[in-house]
Amino acid sequence: MTILELYNEKYKNTDKNSEKEHSIVAAVVNKTLKELTAEVHPDDEVEFIGIDTPIGSDLYKRSIVLLMLKAARDVLGKMEGDYRIEVMYSLGSGFFCRLVDTTVKVTDELLDQIKTRMDELVAEDLPIEKMVCSTRDMREEFKERDLPAKADLLRFRQSSRINIYSLGGYKDYYYGYMVPSTGYLTKYDLVTFDDGFVLVIPEKTTRELPVEYKPPKKLYSVLRNTEDWGHKLDVGYVGDLNKAIVNGGVNNMILVQESLMEKQIADIAKEIIEGEKKLVLIAGPSSSGKTTFSNRLSIQLMAYGVHPHPIAMDNFFKERTETPVDENGDFDFECLEALDLKLLDDTMSRLLAGEEVQMPTFDFTIGKKVFDGTTIKLGENDVIVMEGIHALNPESTKTLPKDSCYKIYISALTQLNLDEHNRISTTDTRLLRRIVRDARTRGHSATRTIQMWPSVRRGEEKYIFPFQEEADAMFNSALIYELPAIKVFAEPLLYGVPEDSQEYYEAKRLLKFLGYFLGIDVQNVPQNSLMREFIGGGCFKV
Repeated sequence: MTILELYNEKYKNTDKNSEKEHSIVAAVVNKTLKELTAEVHPDDEVEFIGIDTPIGSDLYKRSIVLLMLKAARDVLGKMEGDYRIEVMYSLGSGFFCRLVDTTVKVTDELLDQIKTRMDELVAEDLPIEKMVCSTRDMREEFKERDLPAKADLLRFRQSSRINIYSLGGYKDYYYGYMVPSTGYLTKYDLVTFDDGFVLVIPEKTTRELPVEYKPPKKLYSVLRNTEDWGHKLDVGYVGDLNKAIVNGGVNNMILVQESLMEKQIADIAKEIIEGEKKLVLIAGPSSSGKTTFSNRLSIQLMAYGVHPHPIAMDNFFKERTETPVDENGDFDFECLEALDLKLLDDTMSRLLAGEEVQMPTFDFTIGKKVFDGTTIKLGENDVIVMEGIHALNPESTKTLPKDSCYKIYISALTQLNLDEHNRISTTDTRLLRRIVRDARTRGHSATRTIQMWPSVRRGEEKYIFPFQEEADAMFNSALIYELPAIKVFAEPLLYGVPEDSQEYYEAKRLLKFLGYFLGIDVQNVPQNSLMREFIGGGCFKV
């Protein structure tokens, strides 16, 4: 029997068409992730995967994209002219998409038609079928369908056979599994935005759509600028990047990318100086490259004759005896209440007033702040550069003069995608960075880093992402060449994850993801590159 049949048999009292019936989207069978349509045997060890888990959420997102593309073909196929929909990047609770190579305009009326067709396909509960096809044949088919990035991606696939998904005759290639049928895909929306639209998806934890979708406009601007830059180098997709590597163009790409990043840092430094800012606040999710960015920003400030004073917000932690605990009774170091906000406010206020102030250093071994006599006094050309998880949270600086503060959000916002319909998650990029850095600097195995990652992500979603639009500047730390560079370091670590561990599926998924990239020699990566924070060999202490 199939896994789905086993589930229905086990929970045969489940009402048809209820939320519960479609709450399970996959299963781990004998430590291996399987789709619900896979066969299972009586002695198999089966663990059902819910739609409210990270794996389940990924399946839902992937499947909802297929549903949208099928509905769009049914609607747009009746119109004159060619069209292609590209799924570009994540924008909050949705994916930004564009119609390209077409005279058809994105309007509310058009989106209503597509959404109505999606509703019809969901009501029909059509199967999403997986087929094994020839890689060569599908590459030719994608060329004919004007999907060049998808065709180029398959050019570098070593396997002669690939899995293709079909919905009502519409065939597509996807990186990862799908739900069994359209009946699982009950929540979505389509909203016009800029020159495209957003496919709105439900929140992972609540499974509910946002009451009103509000696109993060600053984030979108950064992503769009990065995308435009990538296209100027003729690198919009992984296939383009692989071709550049094959043709020997990657070293020039590294130099151009690094030059652009340096210019962006210099522009931020200039804006800080011209705005006469005295307190620079930097925040971003894990493995965004905050340390290297802070160092490079400080160097640019010094080039303008300004003396930066780097301060870590972590030095203002409360004493361990006062640290809040989470629902499991563990210390919650990521919540705002873990900071001694009174001391932080007093210290920053006095510094901005021109006083000389003793600075704390938090000793994590004893769980206390230590005052060793280190003091800071801001001169006329001095500026504080403070980094911390809560740096953008208005509560952490609410009593400080706003005209003295300059807030920077940094994250690895890659514009590169696998193909027209398969995004590269910025989370995957950061996780690979952290796996490599943790192994090099902390001696952690990939297993341990992957195990800790869900907790890290929860902290980011609660304490960092909600405040990203508060930033005066957003810095994109993604490097167009970084996945080919990090591949050679990450793969051995991922292969070391035991097959019987809970982290094995994630390691296997990341290995498959890295398999789409050709590796590169990193000897030409500059010593001050943000990439060096993770792979080593850099000039900054990290």
